[in-house]
Formats: sequence, C-alpha cells, structure tokens
Amino acid sequence: MVLNPAAFLSTAATRLAINVANSSRVQRETYIGPWLPEPADTSSDPEVGAQRAEALDFAILLILEKPAPTERAAYVLREAFDYPYTEIAEMLQLTAVNVRKIVSRARAHLATEQRGKVDKAEHQRLLDAFVTAAQKGDITSLAALLAPNAISLSDGNGMRGVARVPVLGRARVANLSIAYPRFWGEAEVQCLQANGRGGVLLQRDGCPSTFMTIAASAEGIHRVVWVFNPEKIAAYLASGSRYAAVPGT
Repeated sequence: MVLNPAAFLSTAATRLAINVANSSRVQRETYIGPWLPEPADTSSDPEVGAQRAEALDFAILLILEKPAPTERAAYVLREAFDYPYTEIAEMLQLTAVNVRKIVSRARAHLATEQRGKVDKAEHQRLLDAFVTAAQKGDITSLAALLAPNAISLSDGNGMRGVARVPVLGRARVANLSIAYPRFWGEAEVQCLQANGRGGVLLQRDGCPSTFMTIAASAEGIHRVVWVFNPEKIAAYLASGSRYAAVPGT
C-alpha cells in the first residue's frame, strides 16, 4: 500500500528521469562534435514563455548537463519545486548534507554564468545585428559584436561541413559565422522565440536546416549556438504545440 501517493510519484518520476538522463549521457559519449540541448519554442504563449525563460535558457541548460544526473535532479527538485533537503535526500538516497552541497555548487555555477547577462531587448538587438552582418559578409561589423573570448558551438553529430570542435576567439568565430557555406546565400531567415529569447531558423528551399541563437553580456556576444541536427530541428518545430497544450506548466 502506498501511504503517501505524492511522495511515491515524485520519487518514481525522479528515478525514471535519472535513468533516462544516464542513458542519454551514454549516447552522447559517441556523439560527434558538441552536443547541445534541443531548442524549445516559447512563442505560442508569451506569458508562459516568460515564466519558462529562466528554466529554459540555453546557458542554464548547458550548465545543467555537466553534473551527474543525480546532482542535476537535486538542484531541480530544490530550485524548481522547493522540496525540503531531507525529502530530496530520501528520493536520491543521499544525505541531506550532500544535497545541500550539490545545490550550493550548482547555484554558484549558475550565478557566474548569469552575471552581466543582457536583457531581452539588448539580446534581440545584438542577434539582429549579428544576422545582418553575417548576411552581408561584413566580418568587421561581425567581429565588433563579439566578446574577445567568444565561442561558437555547432551541433551536427558529424554532419559534413559542420565544425566538430568548439571554435574559440573573436576572429575565428566571426570567420566561421560567415564561412558556413549553406547559411546565408539564398537561405530564408525566420526570426523566432526559443528558450525564452530570440533566435533564428534558417531554411533552404522551404526546408528548415539550422537553428541559431546567441548568449551575450556587457562585453558583447560571448556564445554563438548553431543546431544542425535534423532531429533537434524537428523537435523545435514540434515543441510549440506541445508546450501550448500544457498551459501554466
């Protein structure tokens, strides 16, 4: 007999999620090139999009991929659902002291990432300027938008013509952003909302081929994200209706 259904369901769901995360981690060990989270369409309901913006921010999703699944679960249970440390410890079969340390470390990492982050309006301005400069092949203007320590991450799982390692530095990121041969030419650029912020979807001959967005601070654009993996593009296109079907979550 289940004496506390809510606690039982929370524990079961958490352990299932950890199992899925562990399986995904094994799969990523054979992934070719950088692995990025799937973009999520947050445009269908602006209010819901704003509520999810922090949780779905690409920077946060990337940071949360680094810890082990159990550590990630501890942080999410505490920060997103406000579970007491003792209950989280019981769910994860850890001590309450360990859970507190895990959550504290995650908070510190996220605080560092979020420091100096620009607001949505400035983010959109920088994104628009980046796309315009890239379309024109204006490498001088493009480089001026980038922070000195800029990084470009391309998720293509070995697709031909996609960088298989992170590209570092203002000049190299600017050159790559212009040099990708199938990007700008005759590509149709669609502005959209993804993960609570602006992004673009590039299409060729009516077929979506690339999702792109940026992360920026007071120094400029410090991360450019490209998603080429067709499965992740398809997941983005399906995510708008999926999220809209669950209002208020």
